[in-house]
Amino acid sequence: MNTTTARPDIWCEDLVRIYSTEGVEVQALQGLNLVVDPGDVVALVGASGSGKSTLLNILSGLDRPTGGRARVAGVDLMAMSRAQRVDYQRSVVGFVWQQTSRNLLPFLTAADNVALPMVISGRGGRGARAAELLDLLGVADCADRRPAQLSGGQQQRVAIATALANAPSVLLADEPTGELDDAASEQVLGAMRSAAEELGTTVLVVTHDPTVSDHVRRTVQIRDGRTSTEVLRQTVVDADGVERTVAREYTVIDRAGRIQLPRAHVDELGLRDRVRIEKESSHVQVWPDDETHGTGDDALGADEEPPGTDGEERR
Repeated sequence: MNTTTARPDIWCEDLVRIYSTEGVEVQALQGLNLVVDPGDVVALVGASGSGKSTLLNILSGLDRPTGGRARVAGVDLMAMSRAQRVDYQRSVVGFVWQQTSRNLLPFLTAADNVALPMVISGRGGRGARAAELLDLLGVADCADRRPAQLSGGQQQRVAIATALANAPSVLLADEPTGELDDAASEQVLGAMRSAAEELGTTVLVVTHDPTVSDHVRRTVQIRDGRTSTEVLRQTVVDADGVERTVAREYTVIDRAGRIQLPRAHVDELGLRDRVRIEKESSHVQVWPDDETHGTGDDALGADEEPPGTDGEERR
């Protein structure tokens, strides 16, 4: 069911997900938009209840949106039959859970766990493929061990290999470092980057851990069921030949022209209820309401650059 396409591997437009419990409706996603290009590694961050887990469930085929549109690797998530959904979960997307016990069968060796998805799908060359993936993820020496004989970090790297067994276009990970220490977390994130680079797999990591975003090129923040801000990182070489990482933060604008200002700006400037907007030749200024804040001299305006636009280095 893999689809070769030049389109984004993940594309969501105006996604809405409403849950109803005992007559009470909860809107987990409120018109979310997201685009992830093939081969990219993206971290999706947000507070508890922001909607990130709901989005991951939809992208993995475990749930369906109430409204909006979504495609993954060219597959329309709104139009799948039950049989197509099973095939989608086997071959188009791979999934890694936070709990290591949910990723691996305890009575199988690491190599057998990696081979199992290929057995189910009827794929050949299972032994060679399992060995290749375990080597790529730095756990080739664990091939004959069972999960109980592995550290948490080793278990998660074997889990990533298992998720990649059937060569999915997209790898989805739900808090993959949530149960690991810093050293093991860095190894797991490095393994995911290696998979993206070597296999061309698109990776989306959902996490509440802000340190995870330091290991990916792009971080997307969800707030109140919508994407709100993005941070893009790139390595640049300065005039002295020294490499450094530059991070720039952007506010996302939707098709209706709406934006979510960073919470820190809203709190610092006391923005509430309504704001004044003034268009200049090359930018827009946002000012507090004059009636309650005076002249608005403290607003974020033309003479004050938003975070990251001056090329400042962030670690």
